Amino acid sequence: MTERHILITGGAGYIGSILTSELLRANYRVTVLDSLLFGGESIVPFLNHPNFHFVKADVTENRAVRDSLKRDWQKPDTVIHLAAIVGFPACQAVGKQVSWKYNVEATKNVHGQSADLGVERIVFASTYSNYGLSEDGKPVTEESPLNPQSLYAETKIASEEFLLAQKDTVTAPLLFRFATLYGISPRTRFDLIVNQFVLEAFTKRALIIYQRGYSRSFVHIRDVVRGVMMGIEADKDIVRGQVFNLGTENGNYSKNDIVGLVLKRMPETIVEYKDMSFGGDMRDITVSFEKIKRVLGFDTTLNVDDGVREVLFALKSGLIRNPTDDRYRNAQFIVQ
Repeated sequence: MTERHILITGGAGYIGSILTSELLRANYRVTVLDSLLFGGESIVPFLNHPNFHFVKADVTENRAVRDSLKRDWQKPDTVIHLAAIVGFPACQAVGKQVSWKYNVEATKNVHGQSADLGVERIVFASTYSNYGLSEDGKPVTEESPLNPQSLYAETKIASEEFLLAQKDTVTAPLLFRFATLYGISPRTRFDLIVNQFVLEAFTKRALIIYQRGYSRSFVHIRDVVRGVMMGIEADKDIVRGQVFNLGTENGNYSKNDIVGLVLKRMPETIVEYKDMSFGGDMRDITVSFEKIKRVLGFDTTLNVDDGVREVLFALKSGLIRNPTDDRYRNAQFIVQ
């Protein structure tokens, strides 16, 4: 049996590096296409793996996907499109024109090349930020109206609209709206709420919290990887043109709930609350994950307390030596 071949854009990143590892472990062939804006140390362990292939390229390039293919491998049957300027601060830092180029135009470019190659499906990493605010506090579903509160969400919605319009083409889209991620990765991020709170409590023994009662949904990065793999292994006709919120009902927390979990492990932390507006990401939302559980049988295996413990261990033990380094924050995106 010929090995399935998966191409991952952004495969050296926070999600992509773990996803690459798990796919290789499951005997997939994996091509990673990444521009290495945050370095490539996360994929160094795979370089000599017989089922791994890496190409340094920018997803905005017209032949990036085509030119990444290894000559003696069959074309990929699935493209997982992770590469993007990810997060509200990063998009705000570079502005609308650059964000649109790397998040929307690049998605169209990757899909177009995939379709030309006859790739069977494209998996798109989107965000629950697209919902913005819950109406009357009710959990939002995949059918709820979208109400973006940031440029980042606007770019993801535009990409979703494009891909869903292609649902009946050769390359079937599958869209995941990820909850807020947490946990350790070969390319860890410390600009995500759980990871950031643990880092600040550990290094400063203090936390400043805005909008303490605002609700968000959270999911461990390893559960996200599991969910994506379940999506690529599902019957193509079942997931064609589908959108799934990826997370768990038990992952809906307020910021104050997260603070409580941090204080459980670092009780000496001083917490200061500031409930004024700060011009940032103002999402206040509870999310339903019933669909992904019903259709794909997905449920999470880790919770936020597990994540707090994991991140704190990585910091205490020195696994991550310089956690305040710019490379652990997406807002340091530099256009080259």
